[in-house]
Amino acid sequence: MSKRIAYFDCFSGAAGDMLLAALLDAGLSLDDLRADLDKMPVGGYELRLEPARQHGITGSRFDVVDLGEERPARNLTLIREILAHTDLPEAVIGKALRVFTRLGEAEARVHGVGLDEIHFHEVGAIDALVDIVGFCAALQRLGIEAVYASALPLGSGVVRTEHGLLPVPAPATLELLAEVGAPVLSDEARAELVTPTGAALLSTLATFARPAMHIQAVGYGFGVKEFAWPNMVRVWIGEEIENAPRGPRPTAAHAHEHAHAHTHEGHTHDHGHGHDHDHEHEHGHGEHDHEHGHGEHDHAHPHTHEHS
Repeated sequence: MSKRIAYFDCFSGAAGDMLLAALLDAGLSLDDLRADLDKMPVGGYELRLEPARQHGITGSRFDVVDLGEERPARNLTLIREILAHTDLPEAVIGKALRVFTRLGEAEARVHGVGLDEIHFHEVGAIDALVDIVGFCAALQRLGIEAVYASALPLGSGVVRTEHGLLPVPAPATLELLAEVGAPVLSDEARAELVTPTGAALLSTLATFARPAMHIQAVGYGFGVKEFAWPNMVRVWIGEEIENAPRGPRPTAAHAHEHAHAHTHEGHTHDHGHGHDHDHEHEHGHGEHDHEHGHGEHDHAHPHTHEHS
């Protein structure tokens, strides 16, 4: 029987909220996601999903809204305890722990501290918890057995963290991608395109290649930032084609002949993911910086904000 797979086309980078938004746009029920996350002994937040449109393409935008409760600084030990007290499937818990462990290890190497000194702190922690556990639960809900991803553009410039301004890509992002030899693309964007959470999810769970597949559903997960292109992640979901022959590579002349631009401005893109955007999306979140969530203290903290 063919394997059900997901391919993430990350032409504008990847953040945890965008990856999850793409799966929701492809057919994952928000109610199912909420039910899975409610199994964790963690509260004080709301999930918001709303329709989004950029450059004539429609999709979904996902956000985690913190309700202002005080939260303990959570290190990896506490994350393990939280996940141990859920009745989520073992496969979901196992994947989430692998992602959190690699993210913590990358931060520990960058900051030169022990793993237990890395705290997933305050508001940033709830975002990371929802994005990572939610993503792993979404794969289980959708029956996805293998994940693939495209090469990644990383952006450039600087990003503000509790340690001050750091170069883009953030050191932890680069550490995570370097560990698995992830392919990256040349780009000129002056912004952070791949966040540590996005890098942790893809470098832990995905194979960086585009598979041969029968595409059955497509989803578009948008960020808040606007560029000269749609700021989104596309997910293709379908069945893998085993032992598929490789297609021919185009000759230089053929590539030149087809190098014209395809513009879609003003075109409403129907990506047929099985649900429309009139369902119960919650509106009203704008740009926010809660994903930074860094306090003034002596512990090193993961840079887990999303670039929405």
